[in-house]
Amino acid sequence: MAAGLGSAVLLPVEAAGYAQSLQEFPLKDIGSARWFRQHEYIEKLNMQAIIDATAEQDEFVKETIYAHGKVPTLIHELIAVEVWKQKVFPVLCQLQDFTPKSTFPIYIVIHHEATIINLLETIFYHQDLCDSADEAVLDLVDYCHRKLTLLAAQSSDCENQELDRSSPAALEELQKQSQELEFDISLKALSIIRYITDHIDSLPLSAQARLLNTHNIPCVLVHLMEYCPWSRNNSKGELQKYADGKWYTVPIEDRLKITKLDGQVWIALYNLVLKPNCQQRYDFNNFNKNQLLKLRSFLTEVVIDQLPNLVELQRFLGHLAMTDPPPPKKDLILEQVPDIQNRIIRENSNKWKAIAKHQVKTAFNPSEQDLREQAHRLTETYNLDMMENLIPDRPKCGFCGAVAAKRCSRCQVERYCQRECQVKHWSKHKKACDLMAVAAKKKLNEELEINQ
Repeated sequence: MAAGLGSAVLLPVEAAGYAQSLQEFPLKDIGSARWFRQHEYIEKLNMQAIIDATAEQDEFVKETIYAHGKVPTLIHELIAVEVWKQKVFPVLCQLQDFTPKSTFPIYIVIHHEATIINLLETIFYHQDLCDSADEAVLDLVDYCHRKLTLLAAQSSDCENQELDRSSPAALEELQKQSQELEFDISLKALSIIRYITDHIDSLPLSAQARLLNTHNIPCVLVHLMEYCPWSRNNSKGELQKYADGKWYTVPIEDRLKITKLDGQVWIALYNLVLKPNCQQRYDFNNFNKNQLLKLRSFLTEVVIDQLPNLVELQRFLGHLAMTDPPPPKKDLILEQVPDIQNRIIRENSNKWKAIAKHQVKTAFNPSEQDLREQAHRLTETYNLDMMENLIPDRPKCGFCGAVAAKRCSRCQVERYCQRECQVKHWSKHKKACDLMAVAAKKKLNEELEINQ
């Protein structure tokens, strides 16, 4: 029983309640108490989603987000914080009378974007979740393109980016942290683009058009393959690569191994160049053709040994070098356009300073008691024991100890490998099952009442 609880941030009934309560917040309400509570919900959903995906167990977070149709809501909140960081945060840093006692609430807002994109990266592996984004997938494609463009253009050294030196030291440090976080967010966007290309055949034609023609993602990916911003040499000349939120030195024997990020670029290119629908709609003009042919120098035997499917891409590029593909297929498409970012900016245009001042009064100058409560809640969310379990062992059967894939349908905590074990264990499990089911429902109702 303890092992089952130790590897869970949320019970399925809690995850369902949290997902159901997710809502779109106006820009002025970012950082409010209700917004802060939703951040905790999304953080816990994100942590549980990582646990489930890593342990290859029932991904009930993914399922409940899908069941309640909350992917568009998550995309809206992702873009809302992006707009806040671009339009409101710089104004906030320039307010002369703003000297916060603590920058903790502002940091949580800055970090919120990373939390949501991490959750989307985890669940977008599944086609049903990608499809459930509906028209919001266009906004997500545009968002990811903005991040990839930033990734391709920026220096790998965040120190070279300018900070607002007129801001107080604490806010200047927040600006620096925001810039550093942007790098990790952009790499998550790269993974999401790969998953979108995996499912591109089931997405609206407008999504294909934006990927291939509006943003020319294949050429953006070629530039990333050339620039490789997740790889660098340190001052000692050692090769370092970025993974899991940090830089690590690559041993000499591993230098030819492709990283997960390399793989995401190659798979996305494979999808966008070789899938029949994409080939028909992509314009292989002279510029695009020459850019794609740059990939031939990267398609070495070592790379193809690690991703054997790339031999098909290698053959196609060889054929492309010798011939000109037919012109792109031009179907009559009633193209949808992304709306979320434009709508948020339109609704708040010329209000950035007013929003910043409102948030100073209502969210970013909390009392000592409010700060303690926020810190206490976040301490519970980021429980250290829980963090150690983000990569847990496979769940075990509560009766025989074998690897278990099934879950008690009532309490959703205890695991069983088969129905027979559940029946044999019921006499011992019944009392605990009753207590956990009642406690989980009571806790969820209390939290939702507070949030309302």
